[in-house]
Amino acid sequence: QVQLVESGGGSVQAGDSLRLSCVASEYQYSWYAMAWFRQAPGKEREFVAAIRWSTFGTEYADSVKGRATISKDNAKITMTLEVHPLKPEDTATYYCAGTLTYAGDLKRLSEYRWWGQGTQVTVSS
Repeated sequence: QVQLVESGGGSVQAGDSLRLSCVASEYQYSWYAMAWFRQAPGKEREFVAAIRWSTFGTEYADSVKGRATISKDNAKITMTLEVHPLKPEDTATYYCAGTLTYAGDLKRLSEYRWWGQGTQVTVSS
């Protein structure tokens, strides 16, 4: 059973930088893509960024485009999200997700089979 574990959340100030990491427990899996989603209190979970494992192709939500960078380390099965500068509206629980296949839209929650437990990010103004 694949497990995804996020780390790097916490309380930060607006304008600061954020670096989140996601580590997969299994090395033999060949991901098609991994992604970050986030969910603010009272809101639906939303797409943040995704990266295709073989091509390094990336996609970003408009809300973070130009401020976020998603990257990966094949050897460690690790994915990273960096965001700068942070805004108060970035406050949310951030989730790592992974898929072995492609169903047409990496921005869609249903695209992903495996999910982490989430890490909380709070941005103060």
